[in-house]
Amino acid sequence: MATFFGEVLSVFSRAVEDEEDDEEEEEEEDRDILRALEDKRQVRVRWSSPLSPGGGDRLPRCPHLLLAVGPTASRFVSVYLLSRGHWDTVGQVCLWNERTVGSEEAACVLHRDKDNNVLVCLVDCFVAEDQLFQWTEQVMGCVDTTGLQVTVLSDCPAAEYRTAEPLGAAPVLRSLHTTSHKEAPCCPPVELPNLVTGLPAAVLSFCQLHHISAVLYQSYSDERCPDSSSMEVFRPAVSRLANALGLDLSPNVDLLRKFISQASVQSNLYI
Repeated sequence: MATFFGEVLSVFSRAVEDEEDDEEEEEEEDRDILRALEDKRQVRVRWSSPLSPGGGDRLPRCPHLLLAVGPTASRFVSVYLLSRGHWDTVGQVCLWNERTVGSEEAACVLHRDKDNNVLVCLVDCFVAEDQLFQWTEQVMGCVDTTGLQVTVLSDCPAAEYRTAEPLGAAPVLRSLHTTSHKEAPCCPPVELPNLVTGLPAAVLSFCQLHHISAVLYQSYSDERCPDSSSMEVFRPAVSRLANALGLDLSPNVDLLRKFISQASVQSNLYI
């Protein structure tokens, strides 16, 4: 702006300054929201009691870790293993993401047998892509990996499996293992060009990187909901483990009927 005498003065606008202040406040609010969301999406392991007499953050040595990922695998382990013998619920892996029902956290329950030979984790909730590495590090960080054997059971729709020959109506089992795993799997390997994704892939990658013996057994089925045949396909995968625990690998019939009944009701809601 020029004065009458030709002096040039800067133009000052209170409106522009206020607008800049508002933008800074909005940016700060956005950053606060993002920080709160990142914190809410953190994966946390919560134990029912101190892991050791000294209150350490690692479990006493447990030779075997069994992860059941997905509704069919989780129900199989509940019906065939956790309903037999003596197991304690020792903790939860808690998380929240966009698929969590309501504002509450989802929980993957951790069980341990009375002789501390096996740690079992049931993963019957969605773990988002940005939470896979967190989940794996949180759980594996609490376990002594010296001489550890990791077994992962997972289920997947048959439509996602690419093969020259149709898989057929019956569920099928395929395997994938780390180079440190020396025992022969009980089923054929996952054929190329099929890929393993999600939490099973994250756990197997972690084990491969840290030279831990691990094997994944993934079932492929056309069943929309877990039933006796889709659960039964996992039996060969845990037969050695059941023998080591002295467990009769037979289903708890009452619990099996309960799960099938619940699955049938849920399935009918979407028909």
